[in-house]
Amino acid sequence: MRQLENPGTMTIAKTLKGLSKEQVSFYREQGYLLPEKPLFDAEKQQALTTIFEEHLINKGKKASDELDTPHFHDPRLLDYLLAPEVLNVVESLIGPNIGLFSSHFISKEPGKGRRTPWHEDSAYWEGKFDQLDKIVTIWLAIDPSNIANGCMGVVPGTHNNGFSEYEDVSDPENSTFSTEIKQGTFDLDDVVWFELEKGQYSLHDARIIHGANANTSKFRRCGYTMRFFDLEMKFDQVNNPNHKLFHARGVNVAGNELIYRK
Repeated sequence: MRQLENPGTMTIAKTLKGLSKEQVSFYREQGYLLPEKPLFDAEKQQALTTIFEEHLINKGKKASDELDTPHFHDPRLLDYLLAPEVLNVVESLIGPNIGLFSSHFISKEPGKGRRTPWHEDSAYWEGKFDQLDKIVTIWLAIDPSNIANGCMGVVPGTHNNGFSEYEDVSDPENSTFSTEIKQGTFDLDDVVWFELEKGQYSLHDARIIHGANANTSKFRRCGYTMRFFDLEMKFDQVNNPNHKLFHARGVNVAGNELIYRK
């Protein structure tokens, strides 16, 4: 297992709106960051967990890892997605003009949570935006996330590509996607696994290679992804008419169709 120095633990006096210059530099070079601190205070985190539990109970026929874009129909989540604690971190990485692209509760049930094949988000989002270099994902731990229960892992530095070759997965019933990056593209020994306590978070570039193993433990593993983009990027609303984009902060430079929160 590859271990890189993580500036998330550094004691740095000067910060840049949520992240230090050293942290920003690390993210840009490696494509990810583990700040190793809570995103929200304990009370706010617990309230978010309660909201997730409601969505899980009311998921119907969906799998527990398919609770995608819950903020489309639950405006309570915008209190989290558009919170200063979140947007200050995002602004450090992509600048002051921020749009909310998506969010997703990804829950892996004990002993049966499906694996997430190795992939790049950018490979699935090609054509949605006119560029893909300024999309950042916050992965917030609703539950503790570790190797035993299927935490996410990334291959550092692979965000400089974003479009690997793919092949069909060998176990479609136990995978969240039907395709994955071809074996031999990267070395598994280079993977950095994101082990997080409840309330901690990670950050990753949309182009980085990442994935997660199945949950073989007796403990649930849930994360809430929050995805943001630079408003200088243009979204293809014509071919994605049902996707809602929200204004988060700053100027709508590219003139996207945004929902402005009152």
